[in-house]
Amino acid sequence: MSTLEIKDLHVSIETEQGVKAILKGVSLTINTGETHAIMGPNGSGKSTLAATIAGHPRYTVDSGSITLDGEDVLQMSVDQRARAGLFLAMQYPVEIPGVTMTNFLRTAKTAIDGEAPKLRTWTKDVKAAMAKLRIEPEFAERNVNEGFSGGEKKRHEILQLELLHPKFAILDETDSGLDVDALKIVSEGVNRSIETGGLGTVLITHYTRILRYIKPDFVHVFVDGAIAEQGGPELADRLEEEGYDRYQVAETASA
Repeated sequence: MSTLEIKDLHVSIETEQGVKAILKGVSLTINTGETHAIMGPNGSGKSTLAATIAGHPRYTVDSGSITLDGEDVLQMSVDQRARAGLFLAMQYPVEIPGVTMTNFLRTAKTAIDGEAPKLRTWTKDVKAAMAKLRIEPEFAERNVNEGFSGGEKKRHEILQLELLHPKFAILDETDSGLDVDALKIVSEGVNRSIETGGLGTVLITHYTRILRYIKPDFVHVFVDGAIAEQGGPELADRLEEEGYDRYQVAETASA
């Protein structure tokens, strides 16, 4: 059993207008095998939480803590966080010209495990994972994300997830830009990692459609950088019907 624990996290960024507070006291505990859905309107701090956990340099942690099995994540470099078992599927996966998917995946696996995987076994695993995600074999020799469609980029993110076997995955709007078929394929990949590896998952999304395929154990509603409400899967159903207006009205009234 592993635990990712976030306590009273306050995060800000530097803007042209000065320092802007984004996260305002977020506390969250994710255990092995749990799926936590983080929902909320645009600008509520969901993606900031993901980037902060991963170690994006743009964000400044003003106070609070993030620990993984008791170890201080905030003192780790980005690559140390990956080796410790944290994985981020980005909302907008970047292109890496000149680096093939094959080389990228094997290099990442070697960096995380501390040794190169046995080539024959690794090649078999990669082909099997690509087939399950319906990624055509020729993509293995293409440069990472270069010329990929939005759906192809997202499937590549989940391919990394399945091959690298992290302890915790932060999926930042993995459903954005996906058609129904791609959404189902991506969700199946996430579910395989949960079922086979006991993956702890933080699923960041605006909409409930991905939650039809990846069932959350807990739902947290972000509003203005803080958790406004928490509950089980039934909370996501209520959000589908009611939207976020009532939270924003309450926020305006209290301002």
